[in-house]
Amino acid sequence: MPPPADIVKVAIEWPGAFPKLMEIDQKKPLSAIIKEVCEGWNLPSPETYALQNADATNFYITEKNRNNIKNGSILRLTTSAAQMALQLHERIQSTSMDMKLDALKDLANSSRDITFAQEFINLDGISLLTQMVESGTEQYKKLQKIMKPCFGDLLSFTLTAFVELMDHGIVSWDTFSVAFIKKIAGYVCKSAMDTAVLQRSLAILESMVLNSQDLYQKVAKEITIGQLIPHLQGTDQDIQTYTIAVINALFLKAPEEKRQSDEDNVNILGCPLTEMAHILAQKQLRSIILSNVIRSNKPINDEMAHQLYVLQVLTFNLLEDRMMTKMDPQDQAQRDIIFELRRIAFDVECESNNSGSIEKRKSMYTRDYKKLGFINHVNPAVDFTQIPPGMLALDNMLYFARQHQDAYIRIVLENSSREDKHECPFGRSSIELTKMLCEILKVGELPSENCHDFHPMFFTHDRSFEEFFCICIQLLNKTWKEMRATSEDFNKVMQVVKEQITRALTVKPNSLDQFKSRLQNLSYTEILKLRQSERMNQEDFQSRPILELREKIQPEIMELIKQQRLNRLCEGTAFRKISSRRRQDKFWYCRLSPNHKVLHYSDLEENPQGEVPYDSLQDKLPVADIKAVVTGKDCPHMKEKGALKQNKEVLELAFSVLYESDEYLNFIAPDKHEYCVWTDGLNALLGKEMTSEFTRSDMDTLLNMEMKLRLLDLENIQIPDVPPPIPKEPSNYDFVYDCN
Repeated sequence: MPPPADIVKVAIEWPGAFPKLMEIDQKKPLSAIIKEVCEGWNLPSPETYALQNADATNFYITEKNRNNIKNGSILRLTTSAAQMALQLHERIQSTSMDMKLDALKDLANSSRDITFAQEFINLDGISLLTQMVESGTEQYKKLQKIMKPCFGDLLSFTLTAFVELMDHGIVSWDTFSVAFIKKIAGYVCKSAMDTAVLQRSLAILESMVLNSQDLYQKVAKEITIGQLIPHLQGTDQDIQTYTIAVINALFLKAPEEKRQSDEDNVNILGCPLTEMAHILAQKQLRSIILSNVIRSNKPINDEMAHQLYVLQVLTFNLLEDRMMTKMDPQDQAQRDIIFELRRIAFDVECESNNSGSIEKRKSMYTRDYKKLGFINHVNPAVDFTQIPPGMLALDNMLYFARQHQDAYIRIVLENSSREDKHECPFGRSSIELTKMLCEILKVGELPSENCHDFHPMFFTHDRSFEEFFCICIQLLNKTWKEMRATSEDFNKVMQVVKEQITRALTVKPNSLDQFKSRLQNLSYTEILKLRQSERMNQEDFQSRPILELREKIQPEIMELIKQQRLNRLCEGTAFRKISSRRRQDKFWYCRLSPNHKVLHYSDLEENPQGEVPYDSLQDKLPVADIKAVVTGKDCPHMKEKGALKQNKEVLELAFSVLYESDEYLNFIAPDKHEYCVWTDGLNALLGKEMTSEFTRSDMDTLLNMEMKLRLLDLENIQIPDVPPPIPKEPSNYDFVYDCN
């Protein structure tokens, strides 16, 4: 007869004694169980003891997490969290450096447990650690002279404990003093600092900036780009990652007016990080990241890829202001830019007011503006009142005209000499192309929390967006000629150009030249071939008998997709808990029971490799209790305030399961595929329709395959029941042709 479900068989350790095998009744209070264990070893004061997991985590067993105990678990009787916190609180204030070092090491390890962390924080432990950092400089200097190897360890354990305690979100970041910030910034600014100390210091600065607008202002006054650059020039990728993360955090939280550059200061190195625009535009920072990070011998890990992606997005978002600024047709300075485009194209100087009649000059301007391809030939400034792309399009055109003058003149004169219906309008094309490039690069959108999609080529030039435009406008002109397009074909040409650009970007070119070469191979003819090939793979017959057959087969395919989704839910998925500091990721795992009646889930310490067994997932949610599945901004965890929560891509991956009255189980899928699988599977469990785009895609693919199989001409062809035998090997291989 199996043991009752509430009885768990475990082993309990105590230093200096043989482990004790016990049956724990989960219905009994935890304090009663601890008292029973203490009595077995004749230990007084059972209230000062607690149970811990005897594994790498050493986490305390509490009433909240006791259900995680499973049969065969090994537990340890140890000092209670409150007693341990009190002891460490006293030990880290010891005058003995050896005792202090051991205590800080233990504190750094113990602080990962939220039960201990709460007790230590209740003793005002965070304030004690900050005071040690603020006032301990002279003491640390003395120690550094006497015991140099221990200096880095002492400070490292202090900062590690601080980071671990703050990661639990119990204490607000707004409580820290300027003196503490100065000390942390000082560790970052020192040229020769212990690696662990530097890493923790950078992590603290990043968290301060991301979690408090007030601390952002204080941190920005203490750190300069000149002090961060040496960390990017090193070889430690973790330090480089934390450094770029600090830059990204400061830039993300910078007030709007601080993000824009002052051209007079564009070459200043070492100015406050609040002047983010001209810092990111500096050749030094870009080239250092390119040579020491992107082109280093070490492969780029996921976290570094994410930080480079964030930096790329934030850099392009500097264009948003110009993209959303309409041109003022009455602004003479803005109109002078259009005059400059005309002057460069046709090698004419702006005529004085006295040269010729007004009507003659108007006629001349109108003729030239028509050749430049503007929609409004009389007042081309009106063309730039559309937002997006607004003034950004005019900026791109002027850059192209000045920096690639020969190509600009060739395109304008080449098209002005064609028949009206075959000319490629440079002005209109530039405006629409700029808008398209902003859509492709998602200018103005916040960076995604889960994306690693950075493009190395955008780090190879100080004006990468403008150069990107220059390459693409020449591609557009080339494609226009290949398509022999007329003005009626404008939208078709733009669609082809967008496809050429997106296909070229998928291979992640390392330089703008590689991107240009990739585009050369994606001519209009090649695009047609690719489209035809894809169309053949997705061929769909439209005759009535075929449509009837499709309709008949469709329910079978939908059932197949449903079973696949449910099977996938049974395998389970690891979901990440989003926090402000991504490198301290925490995970939880959820999977459906084989009988499709219960969702099993539980928190994890690290991202699992493969499936997590059901007996490791102690929390359960009966499917019968689920009332609804909500997605996107309707989810409770997406209604919270914060930049990351409002991110469009995170919203698209969020869903929640509503059960009981107001209880929710909140998810953020690792990617779009998992999002579709889980929302489909949960809807299938509730008897609702599966409506995700992946279901539609799978339906089309499987339906087309089944149709082709059923429509094969198999008349008079006997299909064997068993596969044919594998033929014997030939006696020799003389027939093989040696290509060498």
